[in-house]
Amino acid sequence: MQAELLIHAQWVLPVDPLDRQLTDHAVAVADGRILAVLTSEEARRSVEAQRVIELPGHLLMPGLVNAHTHAAMVLMRGLADDLPLMTWLHEHIWPAEQRWVDPAFVADGTRLAVLEMLRGGITCYNDMYFHPEVTAQVTAEAGMRAVIGMIVVDFPTGYAASADEYIAKGLALHEHYRNHPLIRVAFAPHSPYAVSDAPLQRVRALADELEVPIHIHLHETRDEVLQSLRDHGERPISRLNRLGLVGPGLVCVHMTQLEEDEIALLADSGAHVVHCPESNLKLASGFCPVAKLLDAGINVAIGTDGAASNNDLNMLGEMRTAALLGKGVAGSASALPAATALRMATINGARALGLEDEIGSLEPGKSADLVALDLRDSHTQPLYHPVSQLVYAASQQQVRQVWVRGRHLLRDGLPTGLDNGRIIAAARTWGERLGR
Repeated sequence: MQAELLIHAQWVLPVDPLDRQLTDHAVAVADGRILAVLTSEEARRSVEAQRVIELPGHLLMPGLVNAHTHAAMVLMRGLADDLPLMTWLHEHIWPAEQRWVDPAFVADGTRLAVLEMLRGGITCYNDMYFHPEVTAQVTAEAGMRAVIGMIVVDFPTGYAASADEYIAKGLALHEHYRNHPLIRVAFAPHSPYAVSDAPLQRVRALADELEVPIHIHLHETRDEVLQSLRDHGERPISRLNRLGLVGPGLVCVHMTQLEEDEIALLADSGAHVVHCPESNLKLASGFCPVAKLLDAGINVAIGTDGAASNNDLNMLGEMRTAALLGKGVAGSASALPAATALRMATINGARALGLEDEIGSLEPGKSADLVALDLRDSHTQPLYHPVSQLVYAASQQQVRQVWVRGRHLLRDGLPTGLDNGRIIAAARTWGERLGR
């Protein structure tokens, strides 16, 4: 077998249907795709590789999928902490966005976010923010994978003046990236309270026509539900269902306020849920009933949310919090085990984004989006169970290697194609402006 790259690792986690934990295995890569996952002994006999990388003491796994972000908002990290969601949005974040968010802000913020995510083992993210064409360009230039949201709200911003203009700009974005190897798009109506019925119905029709997902904040807080009951006479998910949006292409973010019939609706429709545990905790938004959703057969992924409400883009930390919080909410120590949290952060995220045939697991034919962590660190010793150590003990600093489509984007903990000093200097400049 001819390969361009052969990576040997002490442990390989394919995140396949059997949840195997492989010891002393290798992954062979050619043309940016996985050729084979095989024992190191067999690989040394049967694979001729142009480059061989030996990773003793390392765990090799699929790249993490951050299923909900507002990447450029990393420049608002710490700007308005310790506030409830609506106060945070109306009195701090939205005014700051009206004043400062422009293409330069989004470009610098996205570069910082991409740098942080790659260093934390994230190879794909799902974004919702203004100037998505800038987010897409910066991400593609960095060699990272993303699903970029075609943002829609009713109110005017510096990006667009009306829902029709948001949608028109989104359609242009879709056309530009329709055949791109790294960038996909999704419709991203912000939330039921920020988008009226007519634009939501148009989004539904266009999403069906273009076969793209719909990414939306939903049932994030109790106040959101009460507002919907007051203004529309029904709960938000019922309204979306009436408008035809609830289906296998719907990606519902947060979902902290759910009743049993709503869980049944999600299960029957094939809709996906993205759990953002740390953002929900920080904003006191509520608790997503993850164990109930999983038991009902609903696909649940994990997202960090934006760094303005988290305050990081750390999917390793998010996995740990999701696992621990899931146990507490369910009242069972066996709820949401480590292997389930890992699936939520990899293949479940890929499935929610319609990318499960491309990423999310290490299987022949899939893209070589790979991450290696050094588990020889004191944080993860002694090591009895690799998946448990990964979820409950590993840190971002242990991420040493990252590949996307076989391209080495993080080598020995250092980015290969991003100017770390320049990116941080730009972030500091924005901090000085916003902090005045």
